Amino acid sequence: MLKNKEDVIKLIENDPGMMEIIKTASSLDLPDWWICAGFVRSKIWDTLHGYKERTHTQDVDVIYFDEENCDEEIEKRLEAELRSFMPLIPWSVKNEARMHVVNDLPPYTSSEDAISKFPETATALGVKMDKEGQLVLTAPCGLDDVINLEVKPTSFFRETEELVSIYEERIRKKNWKGTWPVIIVHHIKKGE
Repeated sequence: MLKNKEDVIKLIENDPGMMEIIKTASSLDLPDWWICAGFVRSKIWDTLHGYKERTHTQDVDVIYFDEENCDEEIEKRLEAELRSFMPLIPWSVKNEARMHVVNDLPPYTSSEDAISKFPETATALGVKMDKEGQLVLTAPCGLDDVINLEVKPTSFFRETEELVSIYEERIRKKNWKGTWPVIIVHHIKKGE
């Protein structure tokens, strides 16, 4: 059913609600922007589980990269602007040029670099609309895990025991198997 990037793009293109959200985010014309994480992953998993209705999304993560304007207040204004267009969407806007400080990590070089350092490979996904109105999908860790319903840490989140602990805690808190029972969650033992 879903085999590659083109299949995932077509899946999103055929979802009017997702397309409206993407078009709305696109209207901000942010530098190096993406809607990422659960927005894409949940659609894939809902489809692979045969769900007719979308599962609840805690937030719609819009990220961008702007080293010149790292004030958190700008993000809040952008969220308010998005809410003025689509008030029922739980918008979250973050400038990845400053998020390394919040996450206590080395600086990111771009939004895609930040996505590659998300905790799970199945969440390290982003979608946006280019200047020609075409959907673009990024999957710096590949699509195999998300399409195969597997949850694994990104290589970055295997680097230290502290990062492994963060990954394991997220898996516990998110309880994705409660929503998508077919997924396979890979746990990392200390020292692996």
